[in-house]
Amino acid sequence: MNTKVQKNKNHYLLSWQLSPTHLSSDWFQAQYWKNQNKIYAQKKGRASVWFFEQDNLKAVLRHYWRGGLIGKLLQDQYLYLGFKKTRVFQEFELLTQLHQQGLNVPVPVGAYIHKIGLIYRGDIITQAIQGAASLLDILKHRELTSNEITQVALCISTFHQQGVYHADLNINNILFNDEGEVFLIDFDRGELRTPQSNWQQANINRLERSFEKEKKRNKEFYWQTENWSFLKSEYKKSMF
Repeated sequence: MNTKVQKNKNHYLLSWQLSPTHLSSDWFQAQYWKNQNKIYAQKKGRASVWFFEQDNLKAVLRHYWRGGLIGKLLQDQYLYLGFKKTRVFQEFELLTQLHQQGLNVPVPVGAYIHKIGLIYRGDIITQAIQGAASLLDILKHRELTSNEITQVALCISTFHQQGVYHADLNINNILFNDEGEVFLIDFDRGELRTPQSNWQQANINRLERSFEKEKKRNKEFYWQTENWSFLKSEYKKSMF
């Protein structure tokens, strides 16, 4: 286990060898950074994400929210069955492993669990990816080049070959950095599995649905059927 756990009453602070030594529970409160004018960007929506800068660290703070119908009822509440079974711990621990394996994921900074009775809520902080632009951001403005599509396919196949299951592979969770490298983000409910074609194909199918969904949703969206065919072809070639 890479994760270090500090418990204080009903609070758990998770860190690891690359975490700042002065990491504290305050870091997981967006208001803490707002009060210091250190928030430099925010991704708004039901599940807001805050980007803050501390010393030489640019980081992303994300709260855990439930999705789907159950999310409308329970919102950010999860059943506590031990800290190792929390989605917070599991994602943080997975990110530390993937980073150590040299995979393109956000570097984990820390995570936080607040437990009340049988309920917990959680937050995670990761390093911001320099110059990050999601596939959705890009496709709203221009087409991907053939090389960019190939890089996306190679990134996904690399994760799949190493047994990395991404529970929500969609075009919001695939990013290019400012050097043209492809990263995967948001590993909530992700896990390491034995490489098998069934779950790998399910990942690819989910990604395809994501392209189709955003194509219908956005008036300007530069993605065609032949682009998907090319991505799928590049992915299959790199898997063998």
